[in-house]
Amino acid sequence: MYFQTFTFIMCYFLLFFIVATILKNNSIVDFGWGLGFVLTNFYLLVINGSNTPEIWLITLCITLWGGRLFWHIFKRNWGKPEDFRYAAWRKEWGKWVILRSFFQIFVLQGLIMFMILLPVVSLYQIEIVKMNLATGLGLSVWLIGYYFEVVGDYQLDQFKKDSNNKGKIITTGLWRYTRHPNYFGEASMWWGIFIMGLSYGNKIWTIVSPLGITLLLLFVSGVPMLEKSLKKREGYEKYVKETSIFFPLPPKKNV
Repeated sequence: MYFQTFTFIMCYFLLFFIVATILKNNSIVDFGWGLGFVLTNFYLLVINGSNTPEIWLITLCITLWGGRLFWHIFKRNWGKPEDFRYAAWRKEWGKWVILRSFFQIFVLQGLIMFMILLPVVSLYQIEIVKMNLATGLGLSVWLIGYYFEVVGDYQLDQFKKDSNNKGKIITTGLWRYTRHPNYFGEASMWWGIFIMGLSYGNKIWTIVSPLGITLLLLFVSGVPMLEKSLKKREGYEKYVKETSIFFPLPPKKNV
């Protein structure tokens, strides 16, 4: 099952790589992120013929998260030129852009997706235990994460629509308690799925999924890149002093 899932994910990203190479726009890989989780999950359902309530609960969670994320990114980026991050890499990599794009963008994202989905894939290797109180705990954590990601993205979109906010930093709503409510939300959702998986009988080693995505968001692809892009904006230093970087906390006063 692990090999089949890995192969499906790699074929999925290979298709995106081919299209991106033709269009000379590697940023379309962002469209495939949330959608890839949804399609892989349904692939697992089909080849296993599973229809238990426990599996369908996790399927619903992944579909709501991945489907919304795909649509959010699609609306924001469709028809626009290659994102500045990918454009910078294209310039930096020069004649090696196709080869390096394949491994450092598409294959890498496939590997990360496979790692994050391990708690889901492993459910098909065990005899699932019925829902219990721990399932409710996991679902609660997932719902908190979903709220932070959805509401955080909505508040940021509304902030950007106001031309008076150009060049400024959003410091209201959920953004008053954490500088990255959407990233906190995404990590929380995978912690919730991990807990639900444990309640069904998964092994503790599946913690590599939520731990991995949390570390990636905190130290690699999420928080560091966005913080770097915000440093020159008005009020950044004050915002950093007052607001938690990731986990939501009351804002500090008189700092």
